[in-house]
Amino acid sequence: MSARRVVVLHGPNLNLLGRREPEIYGTTTLADIDRALADRARTLGATVECAQHNGEGALVDAIQATMGTDVFGLVINPGGYTHTSVAIRDALVATGLPVVEVHLSNVYAREAFRHRSLIADVVKARVMGFGARGYLLGLEGLLAPDGV
Repeated sequence: MSARRVVVLHGPNLNLLGRREPEIYGTTTLADIDRALADRARTLGATVECAQHNGEGALVDAIQATMGTDVFGLVINPGGYTHTSVAIRDALVATGLPVVEVHLSNVYAREAFRHRSLIADVVKARVMGFGARGYLLGLEGLLAPDGV
């Protein structure tokens, strides 16, 4: 049996992790997160493919690219698009895949506009406020034997 394949998508500005507002997002870089995800996936008998896109359309394209493939599920941090993108929401629904939403910070402890997620009602789980570790928690939850 082949390893379960998970796609991890990082939204806009996450390429700046480690430099952008470290008091909110920490000092871990996106490359550090991707390496940790790959290592953890291996221990769970899975593989991950990580990608970061600043553009909404590129994220939609990446989500749609999972349709009809052997992808087991998605972990996504849509960044600012969490609060604005119906297109990303619709693409996630179209895949029919289990999805875990991840945020580095606790969005409810921040500005009011961040309190609304347009994908919250279509994802299997949400992880937030644990910094970079949140991605690992999301991956582990997605791959857990009892699922998310």
